[in-house]
Amino acid sequence: MRAPRNPFRARARRLPPAPVPPGSPVAEARGLRVRLGQRPVLDSIDLTAHAGEVLALVGPNGAGKSTLLAALAADLPAGSGEVRIDGRPVADWPAADLALRRAVLPQSAALSFPFPVEDVVRMGRAPWAGTARADEDDAAVAGAMAATEVADFAPRPFSALSGGERARVALARVLAQRAPLLLLDEPTAALDLRHQELVLRICRERAAAGDAVVVVLHDLGLAAAYADRAAVLHRGRIAVAGPPGEVFTDGLLGEVYRQPVEVFPHPRTGVPLVVPTRPRPARTGRTESRSA
Repeated sequence: MRAPRNPFRARARRLPPAPVPPGSPVAEARGLRVRLGQRPVLDSIDLTAHAGEVLALVGPNGAGKSTLLAALAADLPAGSGEVRIDGRPVADWPAADLALRRAVLPQSAALSFPFPVEDVVRMGRAPWAGTARADEDDAAVAGAMAATEVADFAPRPFSALSGGERARVALARVLAQRAPLLLLDEPTAALDLRHQELVLRICRERAAAGDAVVVVLHDLGLAAAYADRAAVLHRGRIAVAGPPGEVFTDGLLGEVYRQPVEVFPHPRTGVPLVVPTRPRPARTGRTESRSA
């Protein structure tokens, strides 16, 4: 005779992640190698994301930043080495439990159906269905929409939004998930200046609340201003990792990006500014026409 189904079994298997002390490892890669087809993309990656910090992944196109983020999210399998989240190898986590521990923002946000914005954000709460924290759904959705400034167009279809608006809605979905590890792939790519700053302030706020935030950025100025640490990727390896004020140097960035740069402190804040070295513009004579 089949044993009766235990209605509490699913909930018991999906306990929310325990709070992690600041500075403790949340995600780790050790000896990580990843291949895409026959092409090696990542080689010998050692990296740790800690609770309470913003870790920026920077580097030129094709350096492996997005691949590393996908491997940390367990969306790409490791060819060798290991990735751990919350102290366990990612392969040991059931998908439902992993979704309680990490939230992922991909580069592009696409939906096939014209869901209203609020419904898209509410999708971030799906991992918590059937848990003791499901009653936080409304507050989590409202808070995420307010933080990303998308509440005013909550009823609009996602498909009718601009690229920047879609990017902010996608971020709101990630924030509503309330996972202690945020993995964000180029969250500022489609945004104007104001909203780039908004997104990075949100990253800092989440880190201050105890989350670990790993963010892929192309803007070295944003990385220097907001990240606690930066990992500079070069040809599938980490060239250097550390506080931006220590690792962002003329020589290193010039070599990695194959573009001469100048790094100097902001005159008021001291935050490193990274500026491409450019030739002095030639002065041209100005002619004026005057009526006789």
